[in-house]
Amino acid sequence: MKLTSDSITNGQPIPAEYAFCVPDPEYHVHLGANRNPHLAWSELPVGTRSLVLICHDSDVPSLGDDVNQEGRQVPADLPRVDFTHWVLVDLKPERGGIGTGEFCSQVTSRGKPGPEGPDGTRHGINSYTD
Repeated sequence: MKLTSDSITNGQPIPAEYAFCVPDPEYHVHLGANRNPHLAWSELPVGTRSLVLICHDSDVPSLGDDVNQEGRQVPADLPRVDFTHWVLVDLKPERGGIGTGEFCSQVTSRGKPGPEGPDGTRHGINSYTD
């Protein structure tokens, strides 16, 4: 399987357009556009019937006390934990990809609606609250 994106450049930071929170010189941070990036797939194994997209982060600080706090820095030696940002299941292989912002294009209070998503997909349910 081959996965590509027109939205993200290998080895570069993810553009702010796809972030939940972005730096702001006046207010320290502000909510970002939180758009899903363009993703395209090809060369799938014969017989593929469904795809799952998992956005997994293995470098989340284990304590959030210093995260996005003015004048504070997350200690480099603070242990990191796994965090799943997004799960999208039942993607149809014949789609060939998803467009920028097609499945997520804003910060949504209490998480994405669902579990039903566009085009027969299902989102994982976020457990955070505002």
